[in-house]
Amino acid sequence: MSVQKYHGIFYQDNSFSQVEDTLAVEVPLSISINRIPFTVTMQTPGNEKNLVRGLLFTENVIRDISCKPELEIIEKNTSGCITSVNVCVSPELVLTDFSGKRNVISSSSCGLCGKTTLEDLDCGKVQNQDLLNVDFVNEMFLKLNQHQKDFKQSGGTHAAGAFGIDGVLLSVQEDIGRHNAVDKVIGELLNIGLLENAKCLTVSGRISYEIVNKARSAGIPFLASVSAPSTLAVDMAIEAGITLMAFCRDQKLTIYSNPHQLVIPNPNELVASGRVKESSLCQKT
Repeated sequence: MSVQKYHGIFYQDNSFSQVEDTLAVEVPLSISINRIPFTVTMQTPGNEKNLVRGLLFTENVIRDISCKPELEIIEKNTSGCITSVNVCVSPELVLTDFSGKRNVISSSSCGLCGKTTLEDLDCGKVQNQDLLNVDFVNEMFLKLNQHQKDFKQSGGTHAAGAFGIDGVLLSVQEDIGRHNAVDKVIGELLNIGLLENAKCLTVSGRISYEIVNKARSAGIPFLASVSAPSTLAVDMAIEAGITLMAFCRDQKLTIYSNPHQLVIPNPNELVASGRVKESSLCQKT
C-alpha cells in the first residue's frame, strides 16, 4: 500500500468544503543486522528487501555484490506495512562496526533517520492558545516567494519561512534541502531570540514526518506547504497538536489536522451545511 486516502477541508474564496485526497504513505522502518539495531529510516511501503540491500551497500556496510542476505520480517503495523526487519548475514561480510550507532543520512532525508530504534522517537504536543486567520496563509507565501533570491537565480533551492500569529515575517532561509532550510530558520530564530514569536512555519516542498517533527521541536503550532503532505506527516501533526495545511497556492489550501486552531467558519456550521462530515474531519479513510 503506497498511497492512502485522507479527508481534509478545502478552502478557496472564503468557502470551505470537504475533499478526499490521495497521499503518499510514509512509515518508519527499523533495521537490525544480526539482531543488533542499525537504524530507523523512512519509506513508502514495498520493496523493503531492495531498500535495505541498497542502503547497506551504499553505506559501505555490506559491499560484497554476491552477498544475498536474508531479510527477516520482525514487525508489521496495523495496516500490514512492514515496520521492522532483521538482516541475517555472515558477520565477516559486515564491514562497518556500527554497533547500533548509525548517523548517516538516508534517501528520505527525514528526522527519524539515524535513530537506532523506534523507542528513540519522541513526539510531544505543541502547546498553543492562538488562532491563526486562514487568510494570512496566502500572504505568507507571497512574502516567502519575494525572498527566494537563490531560487529565482537557480531554480534549485527550497525555502522556509517563520511568521508571527499576525502574519509578520520573522525569518526566511533557502537551501538545496528543504529540511536544511527549516533548520536554518529555526537556528536564526534562536540566534535572534524570536523563536517564541514564531507561530507558523511555511515550506516550499512536500511535508514529510521530518518537517512536522522539526515544527514540533520548535513549538510551532501551524505548518503550511505549497506541496503535498505524507500520511505520517498528517498523523503526527494530529497527535502533536499542529495545524497542517498543504497545497497552499492560488489563494486556496487544504487543512489536514486540527482545524479548530484556525479562524474559520464554525465547524458545526460546516457539518450542518453538508460540506464537511463530522465523523471524517481531517482523518484517513
